[in-house]
Amino acid sequence: MEQAVRVPDAGSTASEKTPSTEPQSVLARRRRTCIESLVGISSQIQQVRTLITQVAPSDANVLILGESGTGKELVARSIHRQSGRASRPFVPVNCGAIPGELLESELFGHEKGAFTGAITARAGRFELAEGGTLFLDEIGDMSPHMQVKLLRVLQERCFERVGSNKTLYADVRIVAATHRDLESEIATGRFREDLFYRLEEFPIQMPPLRDRVEDLPVLVKTLIKRLENERGTLVIPKPVMEAMQRYTWPGNVRELSNVVERLRVLHQNSRAELASLPEKILRASVGITPRHLREADNDEVDQGKSAAGSPGVHLPDQGLDLKEYLSAIELYLIRESLDRCDGVVAQAAKLLGLGRTTLVEKMRKYSVQDQGLWRRRADVDALADETH
Repeated sequence: MEQAVRVPDAGSTASEKTPSTEPQSVLARRRRTCIESLVGISSQIQQVRTLITQVAPSDANVLILGESGTGKELVARSIHRQSGRASRPFVPVNCGAIPGELLESELFGHEKGAFTGAITARAGRFELAEGGTLFLDEIGDMSPHMQVKLLRVLQERCFERVGSNKTLYADVRIVAATHRDLESEIATGRFREDLFYRLEEFPIQMPPLRDRVEDLPVLVKTLIKRLENERGTLVIPKPVMEAMQRYTWPGNVRELSNVVERLRVLHQNSRAELASLPEKILRASVGITPRHLREADNDEVDQGKSAAGSPGVHLPDQGLDLKEYLSAIELYLIRESLDRCDGVVAQAAKLLGLGRTTLVEKMRKYSVQDQGLWRRRADVDALADETH
């Protein structure tokens, strides 16, 4: 007869408090901190914060949907920390990063000798999350075989370790997340419909950054504040912020974080410059496009004039900072010329109608010399001049 065993509290300590004995002031402070960490003033992010507050006290399964980089794990952690399980473990698992044949052991654990290499027994993530929250990230990448096993746990709240016939009962809240359209995955047979409805007791949709650009200044300020102790402060002038707000941010907040880090490296304790933004942002948000800058690819621009007799660049309705704009164009053309010439500075200078020394100085101005090959080429060229 099958033996039922309750999973012991994993990771508990003598000093750990149960939810019932946690001071209300501590819980309130945790909830406030979590909500504030989802920064933004847009109606979309405010709605997300409201949904978190509503669902956190319950034990409902939560399915967080949204593009990569939108902050789905942050939402999951906020739900956990505002819940009655806040003093117990939060255990994340990336279902897409673990091979299907290993995911079962990762989630449910295994006994010694259960398979080749299992030299000791090992607790799985369900056991480690006892009393707390198990976050199943990228649930849409889970194999059909594992979907069946997970469905059984959600239905019966029990499981067995690999290589064991002991049934373990665990008190675990499930929060799942995915960037995939699970309803489309169901239609193609890649995701189980019954599992979907088990997970989707309470769905939360994370908005992409392009749909809440009004949050961008607040997000940037928060990111700078978090990095302040590492690299000093950074000032983002209005033209740079406006350029960032016109970009679509396909990588969402994760991509924004990378860009802020880049600006901090280039401008420690100083003001960021428009020309220091990545080329893709300049092209998309400041109006610098291949149509404007690659004359050979467009007959109209090749002639240097539009049909109305004006250059192929138009003044935005809201105006622009001409100095910053021209600097961005200059940086783009320097990078383009170096790319075409495989980093040979002398040849790039010839394409631009500049002296090599002038181009080297402009590269230093825009920190282009720090970009690997171009820096080495510039140094070699300078050394060659000194020896002649």
